[in-house]
Amino acid sequence: MASRVVTRGRVVRVVAKGAGRRARRGVAVGAKRADQEYQTSQGVLQRIAQVKAEAEALASERRESGDEDACYVVDGCFLGEEEEKLVNGVRAASDVLCHGLLEREVEVKLLLLAALTGEHLLLLGPPGTAKSELARRLSKVCHGAYFERLLTRFSVPEELFGPLSMKGLEEDRYQRQIEGYLPTAQVAFVDEIFKANSAILNALLTLLNERLFDNGAERIEVPLLCMVGASNELPESEELDALYDRFLIRRTVSQVSSQGLRDLAQLASSGSTTRQFHTDEEPLSLDDFLRCRDKAIEAVSVPGRVVDLLVGLREYLQDKCEPPVYVSDRRFTKCVTFLQVAAFANGAREVNVYDCLLLQFVLGQRAEDGDKVLDYVLENISSDPGILQNELTLLGVFGRACRVLQSKSGDTSELLEECEGLIASLRDQYESFANDLENGFPLLRGSLWYSPQQVASAGQVLSPPMKENLKKLQALLEEALIVKLSLESQCDAEVLEKLLPKRLKQYEKGVSQM
Repeated sequence: MASRVVTRGRVVRVVAKGAGRRARRGVAVGAKRADQEYQTSQGVLQRIAQVKAEAEALASERRESGDEDACYVVDGCFLGEEEEKLVNGVRAASDVLCHGLLEREVEVKLLLLAALTGEHLLLLGPPGTAKSELARRLSKVCHGAYFERLLTRFSVPEELFGPLSMKGLEEDRYQRQIEGYLPTAQVAFVDEIFKANSAILNALLTLLNERLFDNGAERIEVPLLCMVGASNELPESEELDALYDRFLIRRTVSQVSSQGLRDLAQLASSGSTTRQFHTDEEPLSLDDFLRCRDKAIEAVSVPGRVVDLLVGLREYLQDKCEPPVYVSDRRFTKCVTFLQVAAFANGAREVNVYDCLLLQFVLGQRAEDGDKVLDYVLENISSDPGILQNELTLLGVFGRACRVLQSKSGDTSELLEECEGLIASLRDQYESFANDLENGFPLLRGSLWYSPQQVASAGQVLSPPMKENLKKLQALLEEALIVKLSLESQCDAEVLEKLLPKRLKQYEKGVSQM
């Protein structure tokens, strides 16, 4: 028993000694592992700090030197001789047309743009707001034949298209004497345009859109460059919708503001408001107006960003606005040409998003629709959908980089190339936004088509969200540089994951939902 006890005791003691040895060994191993983990953790933290510092330095270095590499074509730079002549001619014509008129700068620019595009302008507003005066001035600037008429409910086709030819009737031909009437005019002004009855309407629609007139059995081409229509109110009858749609550009004209009444009184006292307008200058020839549209279509490209904006704008107006704003296919396609002409006459080779601010005068059925268009375009410019696209690209690159670094195998050259492209895109976006903010929106300010008031108003709306987007772009640029540096140094995936925890959560969430 005692020996057993002893034996057992020895056994017990042996076991205890063995356990003690194993325990001591375990403590030593655990301490070693803890020390290794501590060293690893310290290494990871050091590497995280190093990569982060390098990324911040690279991003800041580029941000400070970015303007040296950026190149912006503003205010007619890099133009050929013919293009420069057109830009200067439009500026001079605008000044000539504005002379002696108060608060009509926007209307003058729209009238010039309508004539250069070969489209028609509708002016809505009360009598006595210089609507007919603008049309008369345009005819003298472009040296084109002019026709003017006021319509009433009792107007007959003869008033617009000319009387029937008595000689033609004698010869059994139904033909009009069109000389001096609308079919022979280059510039026309028709007041109270929506009082056109059905007898006038059918001929007017074809003449405005196709530039054709049926004179008896003969269909002839008419030289009409631009018609200015005027009305005190929008059409109420559905049969006038087609006529309303023929006017691509629409503008509501108001009286001179209270602030401008003193200047108006001074103009009246000097006789400037009643003096006959004349000009000895020829800033633009009739040929310049006639050829501008075709030249613009040939020379000016429409980038994908602008196309996306146009498509999104039409969908927004028709599907998300209440009440919906109908945009016909004809009007939508004409918008593209309209923007090309605006860019071409501004000396540009490409339509930019700032040109799209002009769409407030093109898309919309009612006066208030213009504000909806303007708000949408300004929001699109300030947010730039490309930011979201780059953020999604960054998330994809991050996920693939984590897998490559974890496996410690695989070629990183393709990923690095994608990182470089992403970084370049983010730099371009950042520099574009920064240039706009620092230089007061040069593409907008240098445009022929916007008044200082319009530029200032747009700048106030654009500045706050653009500043926020600059911060966002800066953060995305640093993140993209972190991914690139991690791939170049072949660091542990843990380093990259701890550097970008937000992207890790987004990536894991996306994987779990697949």
